Amino acid sequence: MRDRYGVPHVYGPTDASVVFGHAYAQAEDHFEQLEYNVLYALGRSAEARGQQDFWDNLLARAFEIPRLASDEYARSAAPLRAIYDAYAAGVNHYLATNPEVKPKLITRFEPWHTLAMLRARYWLAEFIWDTGLERSELRIGDLTFEPSARPAGQDDGFARRAERAQGSNMWALAPARTVNGHALLFINPHVGFFGPFQYYEAHLHSEQGLRFSGVGRVGFPFPYIGHNERLGWSHTDNYFDRGDLYAEVFDDPRDPLSYRYGNTRRRATEWVETVSVLVDGRMQARRVVFRKTHHGPVVGERNGKLLAVKLAKAAEGGWYDQWHAMGRAQSLGEFRRALDRNAIPYMNVIYADGDGNILYVYNGIVPRRAQELDWSEPVDGSDPRTEWQGYHPTRELPQVINPPSGYLLNTNSSPFTATTDLPYKPGSFPNYMVGPEGDNPRARRSRRILTEREKWTFGDWSRAATDTRVQVADEVLPKLAIAFDELRISDTARATRLAPHVRLLLDWSRVSTIESPAMTLFHSLMSRAGEAAGRRFMDPKDITGPSLLEALGPSVTALEQKWKSARVTWGEVNRLQRQHWDGDEAFRDDAPSLAVPGGPGWLGMIYVFNAQTGEESRRQYGTSGNSYVSVVEFAPRVRAASVVYFGQSGRPDSPHYFDQAPIYARGQFKPAWFHRDEVSANAVRRYRPGQR
Repeated sequence: MRDRYGVPHVYGPTDASVVFGHAYAQAEDHFEQLEYNVLYALGRSAEARGQQDFWDNLLARAFEIPRLASDEYARSAAPLRAIYDAYAAGVNHYLATNPEVKPKLITRFEPWHTLAMLRARYWLAEFIWDTGLERSELRIGDLTFEPSARPAGQDDGFARRAERAQGSNMWALAPARTVNGHALLFINPHVGFFGPFQYYEAHLHSEQGLRFSGVGRVGFPFPYIGHNERLGWSHTDNYFDRGDLYAEVFDDPRDPLSYRYGNTRRRATEWVETVSVLVDGRMQARRVVFRKTHHGPVVGERNGKLLAVKLAKAAEGGWYDQWHAMGRAQSLGEFRRALDRNAIPYMNVIYADGDGNILYVYNGIVPRRAQELDWSEPVDGSDPRTEWQGYHPTRELPQVINPPSGYLLNTNSSPFTATTDLPYKPGSFPNYMVGPEGDNPRARRSRRILTEREKWTFGDWSRAATDTRVQVADEVLPKLAIAFDELRISDTARATRLAPHVRLLLDWSRVSTIESPAMTLFHSLMSRAGEAAGRRFMDPKDITGPSLLEALGPSVTALEQKWKSARVTWGEVNRLQRQHWDGDEAFRDDAPSLAVPGGPGWLGMIYVFNAQTGEESRRQYGTSGNSYVSVVEFAPRVRAASVVYFGQSGRPDSPHYFDQAPIYARGQFKPAWFHRDEVSANAVRRYRPGQR
């Protein structure tokens, strides 16, 4: 059943049956993106998109993503194999019943493809680079990465997919902090608005036990962030060390594959593949030699030594198994047993349930390492001390359950900021277990929100989820006021010139709205202050009042040059515009767009809306930020509301291509119907996959 916003509610007797329907619905809404995601995971997307995907394809093959995915499928337990079979069957059924849809390259999808997509999404966009490998260091066989060699106007494929620093938010409140005694959950992952693996909202209801509503990626068999009738959770990225670089010593000219290891030698494995690339409308086949050591694939070179990359549980897999168990859990105990599988390599977890429990876990697969070694740099691959000694179990990770404060939060922030009265302290864990996350501005704003109100209603919770107060403005504008008072004494003429602009900022409520010119000026000011300091984002504690005054004049000048005035409303500047999913289209000021009150996460706003100015546009347009926003109340009859930034469908001819955007832009929600009676009451289309 498709509801008024096009969200599919899929009902069936078994978990596999609803996954079949989910796959069919995804294909209806996003087939072009779905096929691309498979090609990308298989290391074949350059056959469709050309040189810009070439290095992504090399890395997919170097890490043997297709083989590892196929192997995991073969050894999976029968219930999971049935799910993978069903997902592929659903997409294939869509093609069989919609002959007008013409795939670019894939005419039959295989059950292990979804396992390959899972690995590709995280390994190629994040995990490889988290090891410290630089793109300029890439070397595979006799090929080295040359950004200048890519076609003019096309990026290298990495920046387009990078989702880091865009942030995510999640909170939980215990029943003691709510008016009606029900736990509340705020789900707010952030990803890019364009590029592969976008979020897809769905509600699956299996009589066998998978009854879950939320989001997953296009190409994933079921949602993995959201809630069932008893419990729910969200994820945010965390940044601990989950992979390492190994400097391998190949120093035997008689045997180029021989490398040192302790007092002996080992031999690397080498293989050859043909990688095809679309060049000027014709397919060009390139022979590539790949190599791996026992640590992992050799994909880089630094200081004359080849670098192998080792990632946590790269071969084992098991992500979908764990998410499936989490989604079927009906109690805190069952959920924690699912977490104990320790198969999801990273991501914080915040959880709430109908029994009133709330839980935070700094989740991830953390290798046991020798603490005397410096793991922030490539380690000596010939030294046996660099071998991992298994993995830390989930119980050894930072975590807190039902804190006295009654709240939990994470905004890609440190586990030491999750709440007050934590049961752990800095220094309680190995030096490699906790990443460099700090107390970021979104965490500070979250803490203020969660502590300023004692008792919450669902309406209060929904409004807080799109809060636009600018935390950094609260932290730095008092410094500006002091510096300006001093300037009025030391340089009256300069103070007179700056006075109207200083007054605009100091009189501002520090809340971002589409009607606010102060928000536009403050955003320009903070961007300019960061540029002057040689840093993209400035920590508020490093900003001085004099530095703000120094940046204010150029900020005003820049606005006047672009807009003919320094008083431009934020809504005139900050817009949401839908383009093709791949992000290759240019933003245009003469095309339809909506004003958005949100702003960049580095300013400490909960309504995160990161925007960029196009090459030929004055306005800036959203490219990442609040991607799926959901608020959930775990009453005896669970209720939720949600919104996505564009709409349910990626097809321009669909009524759901941009229909949620006005709701999103207002900072509001649509109903996220979960119970059968309310779904039926709001269904506008009922059908079985394949029916017209």
